[in-house]
Amino acid sequence: MPELGVNIDHIATVRQARKTYEPDPVWAAALAELGGADVITVHLREDRRHIQDRDLRLLRETVTVKLNLELACVGEILDIACQTKPHQATLVPERREEVTTEGGLDVVKHRPEVQQAVRKLQDAGVFVSLFLDPDDDQIEAAAQMEADAVELHTGSYANAQGADQQQELQKLIRAGEKIRQLNMQLHAGHGLTVRNVQPVARIADMHELNIGHSIIARALMIGMERAVREMKERISV
Repeated sequence: MPELGVNIDHIATVRQARKTYEPDPVWAAALAELGGADVITVHLREDRRHIQDRDLRLLRETVTVKLNLELACVGEILDIACQTKPHQATLVPERREEVTTEGGLDVVKHRPEVQQAVRKLQDAGVFVSLFLDPDDDQIEAAAQMEADAVELHTGSYANAQGADQQQELQKLIRAGEKIRQLNMQLHAGHGLTVRNVQPVARIADMHELNIGHSIIARALMIGMERAVREMKERISV
């Protein structure tokens, strides 16, 4: 069964809408753990639109499961990651104007800076994952950089329907096979919900699924622990 990573960024999004102290993502992380989360995931963006430095510091001190920090290949954020030492760092693309991450990191185009970031994080003792589209060239470049894991961007699968969704699933399956052949850990995430997650969870040797918006949206209606527990049950294959 894959590990479930719960992204709590949008708890902080609600807080930052009023620039106040609640809801606190640190509390949300504790509730997610009670619901069965195996990983707590946060994205420390350059513009600090949701997660703040204080959140990351307190989460590192209080989270009892794996802490996964998503970040761009930016000097300041990389320095914070190396100082904080989360269990895992996932390098992602980042644009100020985007609402959410829109695709995988282009490690072929940005090889020098990604390679430097991977080495810096690994030298600090951090396990490094790269958030990539299911593309052979990108996966091969990740292996050449000696990344520890690849998280496949599942957005195209999540947005497709019918036969198109099955085609996108096959792309993920083939990419997963290549990642395993190249001796990297297989992760996946983006746009996954209780309705579409099971086929992805069943991909051979899927190690970790990172899911945020869907869980937080359901938590508004049914509570954090129950929303996490529901997703945990769905990926138990």
